[in-house]
Amino acid sequence: MGLFSRRKPSPTDVPTDRDARAATLAHLTDFVGTRVGVEAYVEPQTHDTPTTMMLVATDGEWTRRRVPDPKTAWQLARDLGIPVYDVQRTGYPQRVRDWNSRQRLAHRRKHP
Repeated sequence: MGLFSRRKPSPTDVPTDRDARAATLAHLTDFVGTRVGVEAYVEPQTHDTPTTMMLVATDGEWTRRRVPDPKTAWQLARDLGIPVYDVQRTGYPQRVRDWNSRQRLAHRRKHP
């Protein structure tokens, strides 16, 4: 199938809500299980984005996923056994900015 195919996606090509939830939960569980010192930061809904939850490891590596609402995010963090914070109260930890800077520097070195 070519890049500019005229084929329209079929309903089976789109993940169901249940599949999307399962994939999100699997991703977050894997992140917590394979990193050290993971904390959750609940990000509020904005005009452009839904409520999200950002998981941050001790080294600053992070991942972000949509969640239905803040209550669900808090409960999910508790279920995962990790600390959870409201990012509007705490802000993001400095290690996130440090990790992002290291990633940009590594990318520039690979692709001058």
